[in-house]
Amino acid sequence: MSVEIPEELTDLLTTDVLGHVSAHRPDGSMAHYLMWMDWDGEHVLTSSMVGSRKAANWRRDPHVTVSVADKTNDWRFLIIRGQVVGTRLDEGLAFIDKMSQRYTGQPYRFRESEREIFVIKPDHVIARTGR
Repeated sequence: MSVEIPEELTDLLTTDVLGHVSAHRPDGSMAHYLMWMDWDGEHVLTSSMVGSRKAANWRRDPHVTVSVADKTNDWRFLIIRGQVVGTRLDEGLAFIDKMSQRYTGQPYRFRESEREIFVIKPDHVIARTGR
């Protein structure tokens, strides 16, 4: 069963709102990351350098929580629980360049490392459209 992200909140995943993303560490504690986010209409997308600690955490335990909140209305937000269902190489750094343009207005400047894209399938969504 597919979980819906309300159309009126997808901008929180497709503009320059930072995502708060969690993963389980090997000892069971939680790790939290601030990450650039995207939405392809079905999956939340984010990326990291190949070999990152967060990638290792998600490969061991794919459960993830993502939260994003409107910069001007804290009562307009999404909390998405799901799983990392896939990864793929960021060929030519195209994905991170797209994200960097969105968040900084410039191409991604750290070009010496390979990156991978994480594909997150939502299992549960808490959505608030504001007050």
